[in-house]
Amino acid sequence: MILKLYEENPSERHMQRIIETLNNDGVIIYPTDSVYAFGCSIDSQKAADRISQIKGNNKKRDDFSIIFKDISQIAEYTKQIPNDIFKIMKDKMPGPFTFLLEANHKVPKLYKNKKHVVGARIPNNNIPRQIVERLGRPILSSSVHDEDEILEYTTDPGLIHDRYHKQVDYVIDGGPGGNEATTVVDARNNAIEVIRQGKGEI
Repeated sequence: MILKLYEENPSERHMQRIIETLNNDGVIIYPTDSVYAFGCSIDSQKAADRISQIKGNNKKRDDFSIIFKDISQIAEYTKQIPNDIFKIMKDKMPGPFTFLLEANHKVPKLYKNKKHVVGARIPNNNIPRQIVERLGRPILSSSVHDEDEILEYTTDPGLIHDRYHKQVDYVIDGGPGGNEATTVVDARNNAIEVIRQGKGEI
């Protein structure tokens, strides 16, 4: 099913449906400030497995990031962030960045890779931030890729719904999406290294 949400004033009824779905191992597709993405509750292994299966990743977790509502919530799920790194993150987020940080014990084992690294995101889009706020915990996220050899990402939520409506619980129509992914920044070891240049500029 597709749900239309307006970033400035998301429907309370639709938001309640989304939260109920995520609380019951549901999977959604939602807009960000870069591309559309799959999402589920951070503590739902069943839903994370569904996303991996949809993407054909065989339960691989490396391409999941975590959507947070703000930097203080990021600090709850990661090891201590050095002041210099914290200042950069505060300057760049919300925004189209994924910061690689060291996970702490609060990140479920289902997500952690062997290096215990998480990709932290605070999108500059009110819809995912509102979802995390109302859910009361972060959501796992993975970009929706296009099968087209030229276009890497589908920008039309209607086309995304046509393709995935039988595999996910809800597709959130937040308007046309972007076709450029986030900039991935390795912020471990008290240093900044751009791993993938995307929409955001460091």
